[in-house]
Amino acid sequence: MNVIRRLSETTVNRIAAGEVIERPASVVKELVENAIDAGATRIEVTVNAGGRSFIAVSDDGVGMNAEDLALAVERHATSKLSDDDLTDIATLGFRGEALPSIGAVARLTITTRQHRADSGWQVRVEGGRVSSAEPAARGPGATVEVADLFFATPARLKFLKSERAENGAVSDVVKRLAMAHPQIAFTVSYDGRKSLAYAAEAGNLFDARLNRLGAVMGRPFQDNAVPVDALREDIRLTGYAGLPTLNRPTAQAQFLFVNGRPVKDRLLMGAVKGAYQDVLASNRHPMVALFLELPARRVDVNVHPAKAEVRFRDNQLVRGLIVSALRAALESAGHQASSTVAEDTLSKLRPGGWDQPASPHLFAQRRPSYHSGMVEAAAAYHAPLQADYAPAGRIDEAVEAVPHDGTSEPIDPMGYPLGAARGQLHETYVVAQTRDGIVIVDQHAAHERLVYERMKAQIADEGVNRQLLLLPEVVELAEDAVDRIVARADELSELGLTLERFGPGAVVVRETPALLGETDIKGLISDLADELAEFDQALSLRERLEHVCGTMACHGSVRAGRRLNPSEMNALLREMETTPNSGQCNHGRPTYVELKLSDIERLFGRR
Repeated sequence: MNVIRRLSETTVNRIAAGEVIERPASVVKELVENAIDAGATRIEVTVNAGGRSFIAVSDDGVGMNAEDLALAVERHATSKLSDDDLTDIATLGFRGEALPSIGAVARLTITTRQHRADSGWQVRVEGGRVSSAEPAARGPGATVEVADLFFATPARLKFLKSERAENGAVSDVVKRLAMAHPQIAFTVSYDGRKSLAYAAEAGNLFDARLNRLGAVMGRPFQDNAVPVDALREDIRLTGYAGLPTLNRPTAQAQFLFVNGRPVKDRLLMGAVKGAYQDVLASNRHPMVALFLELPARRVDVNVHPAKAEVRFRDNQLVRGLIVSALRAALESAGHQASSTVAEDTLSKLRPGGWDQPASPHLFAQRRPSYHSGMVEAAAAYHAPLQADYAPAGRIDEAVEAVPHDGTSEPIDPMGYPLGAARGQLHETYVVAQTRDGIVIVDQHAAHERLVYERMKAQIADEGVNRQLLLLPEVVELAEDAVDRIVARADELSELGLTLERFGPGAVVVRETPALLGETDIKGLISDLADELAEFDQALSLRERLEHVCGTMACHGSVRAGRRLNPSEMNALLREMETTPNSGQCNHGRPTYVELKLSDIERLFGRR
C-alpha cells in the first residue's frame, strides 16, 4: 500500500489560497493591487459584514478581453511579467495566484470590459469551479465581486475577528496603497456607508504625496513634517518625516514603501528608530512616510506569499541611506517644534483641560499663582546675574549690545523666530515675546540640547576640548562599576573625560569636557557607570555616542533653578534658533512652547 499520494487539485488550490488569503483585508489588498497595475485612476471598494458576506473592488483600468479573463482565474497565469525573470518585477502583483486563490475559497465574479471594446465579459468561480466567459454589460474597467468568503473552507471563518476589526484591517490596507499612489482616487464603503474617500491629487509628486499623507495620517502630520530626498548610488529615498515632538506611543504611524509597494520590514523600521535615537525617548515613536525607489535587481520581493516583506541585496547601504537622510532632514528643521505642542498646551489651559471639573471661576481660583509668577518674572528680569549663577557654554559669552543688521537701524528682537526675552518664571522657564505671540522655554532642556549638539560637532571636527581640574576629583563607586568605567577609559578620553582607577572602589577624574563647565562630577560618573552597564560589550562608546553625550550634556547644561539675566536669556534664544534639533531635548520632549496671540485671546474670550 502506497503511503504517499498526490493531493487533488482542489485541495492544492485551497492550501495555496491559505497562504495568500488570510482574511478579508487580504482579498482587498490583492484586488486593489490588481486595479493599480491595470492603470486605474479611480478605485472603489465595497465591504459588507466585515467582508464575510461580500467584497467588491471596481476600477476604471484597462480591462480584459474574453481570452485574458479565462486565463486570469488559472493558477500562475499573469500579465505582469514580460518573461520568467523574477529579478525584474515592476508591478505590485506577479505571482498569478490572487484570483484563483480567492475563487478556491469563495464565490468569485469578475466583470470586465476593455476601453475600446463593444461589450464586456464575465466569468464566475465557485469553490474552485470555473464557468466559461459570457458577455456582460459594464463600462470600461473591471469589477471583482467576492461573496461568501471561506464558504469552501468554513474552519477559516472561526479565526476571523469582529466586523469592526476586519473593517479596520481593510481600511489599513487601502490607506497604505492610497499613500503610495496619490494620483488615484480611492473610496471605501462599509455596509452601504462611505467610510474613506480620497480624491486624486494633482500637481508634482511631492505636493500630491504630502496632500495625500495629510488626508490619511491627519493634518498635524502634514503641518509638522519635513521633506526627505536623498540619493545614494542608484537608490533614492523620498517622503516626509514628522518632527520629533510629533510622536506616538507605538510605531503604527510609520509607513514604508519599496518601489510603490507597502512593506513591513524590520531593517527599515530599525533604521528609522536609529535615525531618531538622539531626539526621541526610547518608548516613543516618530511619524514617517518613506518611499524607497531602487532597481528591481537590488531587492527581492518574492520572499513572502502576501508580498509583505522584501529582502535587499545590500542591507547596509539601504540602512545608511535612511539614517543619514532622516537625520539631515530633521537637522534642516532647526529649532522648529511641532504645532501640536501649542495645541496640547492650550487644551490644558482651557476650562476642563485639567483633571478636575470645569468651573466658571477656574481662572479666578488660579489668579494668585499667575500673579506671583509674573511678579517673580519681573524681578528676575531686572535682577543682576550673580557670579555663582554663571551658566556653562556660550551663554557665558552673552553681551547686552543691541543687534544690528549692518545698517544704522537696530534689529527688532521680536522679529527673531523665538522673540525677545521678557522674563523668567520660577528660575526655570524663560518667557519671550514675539510679534504675534509668546514663547515659553524650558531653560534646562534647551541648553542640554545645545551642549549636546556642540559636543557632537566637536567630536566630528577635532575632538572634544578638555579642561584640567585644579584638584582631581575622587569618585567612589561599587567595584563592578569601577571596572566598567576603567575598561572604557580610553574611549571616554576621546570624549573629553580623563580618569583612572584610584585604589579599590574609586576612580579619580583629572579632566572633563570644557563644554560642561562646572559640573557635578560625581553624579556624572555615577550616571555613566549606569549607562555602561546597559551597553553590549561589543559596542564602542562612539556607537553609543548619543547616550554618552546625552548624559554628559545633561550634567553640563543650565539647570532648573538657576537665575539668568536678560542677556543670557536672549543668548539662549539666539543659539536655539541656529542649532539643529533644538526644538526638543535629548529625550524628545519639547524645549519650548509657542502660543499665538490669537489663541491667547480666544482663551480669554476676546475672540
